[in-house]
Amino acid sequence: MDQAKAWTRVRGNLRLSAGQRLFDQWLKPIVLIDSDDAETVRLGLPSPFMTNWVKGHYAERLLMEFRSQLPEVRTVSIETLARDSRELAPEPVESAAPEAVPALAAKAASPAERPRFDSRFTFDRFVVDASNRVAFNAAKALAEPGKPRFSPLYLHSSTGQGKTHLMHAIGHAFLEACPEASAIYMPAERFMFEFVRAVREKDTFSFKARLRGVDLLMIDDLQFIAGKESTQEEFFHTVDEFMREGKRLVIAADRSPLALEGIEARLASRLGAGLAADIKPAELGLRRAILDRKLEDMPGASVPAEVLDLLAARISSSVRELEGALNRLVAYAQLNDEAVTIEFAESVLGEALRGSQRRITIDEIQKAVSSHFDVKQLDLVSQRRAVAIARPRQIAMYLAKRLTTRSLPEIGRKFGNRDHSTVIHAVRRIEELRGTDSEIDGAVRSLMRQLEA
Repeated sequence: MDQAKAWTRVRGNLRLSAGQRLFDQWLKPIVLIDSDDAETVRLGLPSPFMTNWVKGHYAERLLMEFRSQLPEVRTVSIETLARDSRELAPEPVESAAPEAVPALAAKAASPAERPRFDSRFTFDRFVVDASNRVAFNAAKALAEPGKPRFSPLYLHSSTGQGKTHLMHAIGHAFLEACPEASAIYMPAERFMFEFVRAVREKDTFSFKARLRGVDLLMIDDLQFIAGKESTQEEFFHTVDEFMREGKRLVIAADRSPLALEGIEARLASRLGAGLAADIKPAELGLRRAILDRKLEDMPGASVPAEVLDLLAARISSSVRELEGALNRLVAYAQLNDEAVTIEFAESVLGEALRGSQRRITIDEIQKAVSSHFDVKQLDLVSQRRAVAIARPRQIAMYLAKRLTTRSLPEIGRKFGNRDHSTVIHAVRRIEELRGTDSEIDGAVRSLMRQLEA
């Protein structure tokens, strides 16, 4: 019997033993490659992804099947087809019409599959400073071709600080560097949903094969599977296999592995065995830089520097919320054909600005200003009108208006029972000077950073 006839019988046996669904997904694409060596059978698959999976799960079975048909066979070589031979169709199998393959499984098996990573989330669009530099550099390193230096990469931070951005950036960079590779990104909730569905449909093998067969797996918001024992069990084995095979795995959550509540100790230990990189809340300077970078992607949008300063100072809890506030402000301005000003921003984003604001007091502002300009705090509330006192007093009023929720009359009372019109004049004067006097602008920026710290 020649190898072609033996292969027809082997395929038939595999279809019966593996089941139609698994056979169609993983084994049917195999083609027999001509070999001059009677002791060696060469089999080809269209992608490295499928080649590795078949090697890991069916190499011994294929050798046993061929040796039962051709005793002289000593080796079964499972290879990736050359690019110009990938159009070869697999040999037909005499059988009834196969059942339809589930869309999800068929899609996963396709070597041309590409996850839909967000085009906005790339490495060059991620603004870096000391608070996120370790996570950024680790993400770039993991996306490089070749054997990864560490895996898993575990990213953790509070919500809206850039974890998802980095995961999408890893996906973009890795698939660009390795066009034949495969990747999956999914939230932990989707992982749980698909696993439960696979259990109900008694098809957990396809679920496991799909996830464990890719070159890069990324799971976001891991905290959502806390307390889900069966899901954690499956996830543990997935993590274990990726670590054992040295493949790329990225996990993101809202806290460090050992701080996750409701997560099994052995799973937390596995997650901590790679590289855990935290992303700290963005400080004022980074928030301001993020707004500048975001504004570059908004052609035609014009937002004054003082408005960007206001957003960066007031919205400190989440980068996502900060970017959303800028999007909303620009959209409202364009839809209403209005210029963006401080007053317009406060009108449109009033709740967001007040809700995210740290409770800075006027007393703190007065202390910071008096220290910066080397004047007495009592001078700021006195009736003295010397420029050396009046200008710091105006700056303190300006900061009180920008960094606190106090009304104009309340601010006036805190500065020696002055009228609210005096506060309005001080705010407008400092806004004008910030545009023309770099020394005043620098002093205001420095004081805002100090008060926000």
